[in-house]
Amino acid sequence: MKLYSGPLSLFSRKVEIALHEKGLSFERIQVPFSQTRGYHPKDPMVLAANPKGQVPVLIDGDLSIYDSTVILEYLEDAYPSPALYPQDPRERARCRLLDVFADEVMLAAFRALMHRTEPHEADDPRFLANEAKAKEAEPAITGHFAKLEVELSGRSYLCGAFSAADIAVFMAVFWIRRLGGPSLKGTPALSAWYARLSERPAFARVIEEILQADRELSAPVEGAFQN
Repeated sequence: MKLYSGPLSLFSRKVEIALHEKGLSFERIQVPFSQTRGYHPKDPMVLAANPKGQVPVLIDGDLSIYDSTVILEYLEDAYPSPALYPQDPRERARCRLLDVFADEVMLAAFRALMHRTEPHEADDPRFLANEAKAKEAEPAITGHFAKLEVELSGRSYLCGAFSAADIAVFMAVFWIRRLGGPSLKGTPALSAWYARLSERPAFARVIEEILQADRELSAPVEGAFQN
């Protein structure tokens, strides 16, 4: 099995955590990335496998799959143990909706923070304009944290047992913290869940790899991981 991944690709790292949690061996192929040029030049295999030309792309035998959620669902069908989705249809649907919430709804808000890792001068007008947009996005992010606090009330994990929803939502929350987003202090259940997942070996391994990639590729972000 091969995974075409990116050092600072949220969705590639989501798939890597799932592969580690399932104990599956894979060869990771890191595609070129820089903060100024993005993923360029794009890997020919990625372009051939994914019409969007984006990572992650998973190759399993003669099968090529793109989109992190489709990849996780394939892994669950092909390698069902340990399970990353509930067996109950209602809980399974809820798990999938939380994945969508992380990958699409939360991302739509914290995308406004992503400029912070790019090289910039503190007084650069473009950076300051982007910062104004980031401040506008913070109430939406705080609202998403409040929703997750409710989801986690009385639960150790989002869908009863540990699941793909925990992976997807964790990555969104981690990315927000990495980008200096709103605090978790007002959401104790979310904060405890985040700390608990951070200690799982699969998560800890990927977190350290992302932090190392940031040290090599990203501008420092004021307020990252400080709340």
